[in-house]
Amino acid sequence: MKLYYRCSLCDKEMISLSMNDKLILIQYAIGKYDSENALKEKFNGMLSQKEIERAIDTLVGTQRVRRIGTDVLQNNISHTGELPELPDHLKSIVQSL
Repeated sequence: MKLYYRCSLCDKEMISLSMNDKLILIQYAIGKYDSENALKEKFNGMLSQKEIERAIDTLVGTQRVRRIGTDVLQNNISHTGELPELPDHLKSIVQSL
C-alpha cells in the first residue's frame, strides 16, 4: 500500500512513499541527526508523529537502529552491515534534510 504526501522538504507536488521508503528515509536521517526530537521536527511536514514513531520503533525492533539513552538514535551498522541503497526518488529528500 502506498500513501501520498505533500513533500515540504523537496517542493514536489505529491510523492508516494511506501513503508519501506519511510524506513529508509528515517535511517538516512538518523545518520545526519541522531536526536529523535530533531528527526520528528525534520519530518513534521511530511510524516505524522505516529508514522515517525512507528518507523523508529520498527527500525529498533528489527535491530537496524539502536537507542542510546532517552533521545539518541544510532544506525546499527555493526549488526546489519551498510545502510540500504537509497532509491533515486528519495535522494532529493535526503539531500534537503
